[in-house]
Amino acid sequence: MTQHGIDVIFRSYGLVSIASVDPSVGVLLKYATDDNFMKKNLYGDLKDAYFVQEIAERIAYAQKMLRDDFPSFSLLVYDAARPMSIQRQMFETVEGTDKEIYVASPYSGGGYHNYGLAVDLTIVDDKGKVLDMGSDFDCFDEISHVGNEELLVATGRISAQAKENRDLLLKCMSAAGFEQNPTEWWHFQRYSKEYMKENFSLLDF
Repeated sequence: MTQHGIDVIFRSYGLVSIASVDPSVGVLLKYATDDNFMKKNLYGDLKDAYFVQEIAERIAYAQKMLRDDFPSFSLLVYDAARPMSIQRQMFETVEGTDKEIYVASPYSGGGYHNYGLAVDLTIVDDKGKVLDMGSDFDCFDEISHVGNEELLVATGRISAQAKENRDLLLKCMSAAGFEQNPTEWWHFQRYSKEYMKENFSLLDF
């Protein structure tokens, strides 16, 4: 998967890169590295993060909300639009295991990433250091779930600072109109699945 090749394909689906909307938003595609649950590079030399135009604009708005309060912080995108061919590889790796809940099934139409409607992201400081969120990206464990942070802090599984950082990320993304995946603090999406499938194109390549 080359940068130029995927750029042409994503644009043919009407997607835009976040860099074309707000170049201040950082991008480090985890699936273009081996630092992910697959432990291998799935994206080749792809460097840009692609989304439906509205989603890119909403991420830019979340970035503004973050920087209005914390000028030295920035959003860092870990994953964006994802082809169905990659989704199939991911699902086959976890299918039939207790990790299956963390990967959308390609057999039921895929997930929000496969329509350019989801973003995986975190927050970094002005030195590029990732804020403590209590777990790493792609940590498929209850420690990555949201809504139970007070208990996680009380039992010493995450720090109070990690809870504050998660709250900050959620505040900015919610203000921009996103909903958070309950099992992944890093994953945000928009629209119902029904609306998604009726109004947007599946990245079926």
